[in-house]
Amino acid sequence: MRTSLKLKSLLLVLILSGCGGSNEQANVPILPPSPPPEPPPASACEATTSEVNWTALQTENCERLSQYGLFVDPAQPTRDPNTNGRLYLLTTALFSDYASKYRFLFLPPGSQVNYEEQEAFSFPVGSVLVKTFALPQDSALSGAHNERLIETRLLIHRENGWVALPYLWEGEEARLALAGARVDHQMTHRDQTLTFTYEVPSQPQCKLCHQLNEAGVTRISPIGLKAHLLNRSDATGQAQLESWLGDGWLDRLPEAIPTAAALEDEAASLTARAKGYLDINCAHCHRAEGFASISGLRLGFFQDHTQFSYGICKQPPGYDGGAAGLDYDIVPGHSGASILPYRMSHLEAKDRMPPIGRALVHEKAVDLINRWIDAMDPNLGGCTP
Repeated sequence: MRTSLKLKSLLLVLILSGCGGSNEQANVPILPPSPPPEPPPASACEATTSEVNWTALQTENCERLSQYGLFVDPAQPTRDPNTNGRLYLLTTALFSDYASKYRFLFLPPGSQVNYEEQEAFSFPVGSVLVKTFALPQDSALSGAHNERLIETRLLIHRENGWVALPYLWEGEEARLALAGARVDHQMTHRDQTLTFTYEVPSQPQCKLCHQLNEAGVTRISPIGLKAHLLNRSDATGQAQLESWLGDGWLDRLPEAIPTAAALEDEAASLTARAKGYLDINCAHCHRAEGFASISGLRLGFFQDHTQFSYGICKQPPGYDGGAAGLDYDIVPGHSGASILPYRMSHLEAKDRMPPIGRALVHEKAVDLINRWIDAMDPNLGGCTP
């Protein structure tokens, strides 16, 4: 019996020793339960506000355009911007399948734009450029009753540079469409019915047109906000840039401001109208820092249009001249032998210029460029058809 008790006692000691002993267990502190994890921070896009949502604009790519609070009525992006937003107009505009465009600039409170002589103005961090595209039912008519909202593009100046965001309209809401979209549309144009597919650019396609490469560093830049494209009357009839200056939106304004003539301005010369059109439609790529820099073609407003670099008797690298076998970008006095209007009048992918942004031919522009080239001195440049 005593042997059995001793064995049992020894076994109990071994068990308690293996478990750390009864005394050690008794000394283990009892910790309170862990608090529940903190909920994730609320998205700035979900903030409820009747004003511009500056925080969301700077920090997030919101799913819905309305979450940025840019317009008094989010379903009407063609009018009534919220505080610190204003409509602006250009002297001549980029062609996009006869779409009407409504452009707005938003500046953070207390900031202003820096004037630049020839390049796009310098905008403070927080600035937002908004452009809404509406396709007409009849290209000869204007107004909301004749238009269909298609897309709104944002260019937001964040701390790390400009960010492009395309939004596709679906009923009364526009949703983020980073991959772009294709929209079928039918319109009446000069007593003809045109059926085509309008292309909303993807975010990478936006970058193609807006990118500048300087010393190996690529950045995104606005295109249309330059002095010579903004020097006109605004929607109220006032001088637009003087109005910006008077409202404190612009840091300075020189006495002499260049002006790009509009395509439709019959009082201006063919050269002035042609150079204005080519500047806004082509020069953002056809410049030394642009996406088409390798072409050697330079179509900026301040370029000398009588020089080789502007296309005079210049052969384009990497282009076969199309079905017509053309040799030179511009043959003075001979529009029919010039590649520039040829590519403007074609829609095939290998020939079309600009390569993105249109599914139709801008007939008035092609006619203007043809007449401008035909009026040139045939002896300029020394090339023949």
